[in-house]
Amino acid sequence: MPSTPVADKPSAVRIPLSVYILGLSVFALGTSEFMLSGILQPLARDLGVSIPKAGLLVSAFAVGMVVGAPVLAAATLRLPRRTTLVGLLAVFMLGQVAGALAPTYEVLFVSRVLSALACAGFWAVGAAVAVSLVPGNARARAMAIMVGGLSVANIAGVPAGSFLGQQAGWRSAFWAVAALAAVGLVGVLMLVPRTAVPTGDDAPNLRRELRIYRDKQVWLALVTIALNAGAVFALFSYLAPLLTDVAGLPQSWVPSVLALFGIGGLVGTVIGGRIADAHLFGTMYGGIAASTAVLALLALLAEYRFAAIGLALMLGVTAFTTAPALNARMFNAAEAAPTLAGATTTASFNIGNTVGPWLGGLAISAGWGYAAVAWVGAAMAAAGVATTAVSSRVHARSRVVAASPARTVEYAEV
Repeated sequence: MPSTPVADKPSAVRIPLSVYILGLSVFALGTSEFMLSGILQPLARDLGVSIPKAGLLVSAFAVGMVVGAPVLAAATLRLPRRTTLVGLLAVFMLGQVAGALAPTYEVLFVSRVLSALACAGFWAVGAAVAVSLVPGNARARAMAIMVGGLSVANIAGVPAGSFLGQQAGWRSAFWAVAALAAVGLVGVLMLVPRTAVPTGDDAPNLRRELRIYRDKQVWLALVTIALNAGAVFALFSYLAPLLTDVAGLPQSWVPSVLALFGIGGLVGTVIGGRIADAHLFGTMYGGIAASTAVLALLALLAEYRFAAIGLALMLGVTAFTTAPALNARMFNAAEAAPTLAGATTTASFNIGNTVGPWLGGLAISAGWGYAAVAWVGAAMAAAGVATTAVSSRVHARSRVVAASPARTVEYAEV
């Protein structure tokens, strides 16, 4: 069997610096999205609201991401992509400034929604730009760099934002994220190539792009992404009380364990980025199945502190190993509509980020204890393995049909 030419190997592809700039921007976005969990108490005291009401700021961001990704992707479809990225980063930066200056809870709430809309739009368009800058066999590596920005945000940005907010006031954390966004904006202006809007038959057409939603493979990819994200966040949202109330860890250990989860996420992102392009479905199967096992073990062994710490680290590895593959799978399934593919991926992850914690909360409210959230996550991950199996089968059948012109009609009925 002839060997694969070096140029065709995913590992031989050189990733442009502009993709790393997009990852840096995602670092700022991710820090803003998750840092509130560490500054809710001083924020609530300063604005005179309860902790649950302050917590709605987190939900507002997630809902804004779900709604904003497809809406802004559609609204900016005919705009040059670099111009769109710059505009969205500018709006996001102004949203952070507005949050830092917010005199009331209501103003802060509105600034969070606006920031979330800009964040969602940037994720959608930025993902489309990242995959457009590399060959098709390096898409997962490009997406791994963007997802890596989110992993680093969990490792460094979120703890740093929480520390800064607790030491210098919660508003200082918003100023710091605004500064990071400004750095990203300059980087996009300088390093992301300018692209003209296609014209003629190649001109963006919303109606044509919306046709991707007729394809069951797109919906299978969407559901798999949401289940994987929901499985992780059903546990992660309640990891702190699980560690203290079930595993018996001191409160002071919690930030370190959260950082370990982030380190695991970075390791997983690197692993997934290296193997997913060559073994897309294998990475999805392996990563989601491993998450199922880790979550089930955590449910069984949560009372043992070192087991809980080690499994939290492993969950970061397994969950983020699948992320580049899940992103690449959506872009492959929605080849004709890259911008909406990015938007759908962003919305899918945030649907999971919303539904997972909600289901976990239901388990806790039912009196099943904090360890039950790990069972909820395991069940969602197991469902993700099932949808991956269906998606793989549909993909294999479509390839067979595509290779046989005589069966084109049958493919339309798949």
